[in-house]
Amino acid sequence: MGTENNGQAEARLLHYDGDRWEQRPFPEALGAGAYAPRFEEVGEGELWLRPYADGTIDDKHWAKWDGTRWSAVPSPPPGSAGELVSEGPDDVWTLNGSQSAEHWDGTRWTATRLPYTANDLAVAGPDDVWAVGSRSTGPGTELGRGERYSQPASMHWDGTSWTAVETPQVRFEEPIPPEPTAGLTKVVALHDGEVRSYGSNTFEHGESVGEPADEVIEWRWDGSQWVDRTPAPGGCQARLPVAEDDNGLFLDGNWYLTDSGRCEKIGRHRLPTATGAGTSSNQSLWLKEIHRIPGTDEWIGAGHVQVNQTGDPFDAPVGVRLNRGAV
Repeated sequence: MGTENNGQAEARLLHYDGDRWEQRPFPEALGAGAYAPRFEEVGEGELWLRPYADGTIDDKHWAKWDGTRWSAVPSPPPGSAGELVSEGPDDVWTLNGSQSAEHWDGTRWTATRLPYTANDLAVAGPDDVWAVGSRSTGPGTELGRGERYSQPASMHWDGTSWTAVETPQVRFEEPIPPEPTAGLTKVVALHDGEVRSYGSNTFEHGESVGEPADEVIEWRWDGSQWVDRTPAPGGCQARLPVAEDDNGLFLDGNWYLTDSGRCEKIGRHRLPTATGAGTSSNQSLWLKEIHRIPGTDEWIGAGHVQVNQTGDPFDAPVGVRLNRGAV
């Protein structure tokens, strides 16, 4: 899925059959829209395609691909649904606003209220869902003089209701910098059952002298409380997971952290000169998403290569396949 940079927001749907990429028409079930839809994996056997709710398109038409054909997703949730997370096509969760979650059970969507503002969801298993974000009330949030210091928040769904789960308080040492704020932005449920959360402790920079550095939050759930994780080594430090395979984690920026704790940079080929990229150009690979090809141990990524060079810099859309011998 992408958009051609031709001066118009012209979306393109591409399909790879094992030999080559070709453009495919958008499914009729999706309806019409000017912007590239969201394309999301719902379990290993199904893909969902849905429009952005930008006010110019009908966001109540979603389509699903079962490997053979497109059909309509019945009764999409109201409002602006966020990223989908799932255990399969009959167990799908999404945030719908800052403090509401929607669940699809294969028959209908059900809305539930979250205790705090949430930024991310992760499904650890049936009736085992985590949400993370921030809170502006409660212990650690008062600074005096009517000011607030938002704190990390986490919540858990047990199949019946959402429950607030206590998180450690995060604060800078005195003197506290101006407009401090701490919160969690990502939660990840790993295959072995471990749940991790990531966030930051930051403030309004440039308003004081001798400012401290922002602090990275990396926690894991030990079964009863959130505890600090040992930072990853080398270039993997403070990087967010984007996918998991049987041997480790893919991290943002094309890094890989093995289960044994070894940090590796994932290499890549340079664009050929036939694309207009000079032999001395600086080339950076930026992947939007990576996914395992279902039923295999092969991975494919989609994004672009940024080419910086004298005279004619450009971005080139790319699809990449992971070569295990090159990791």
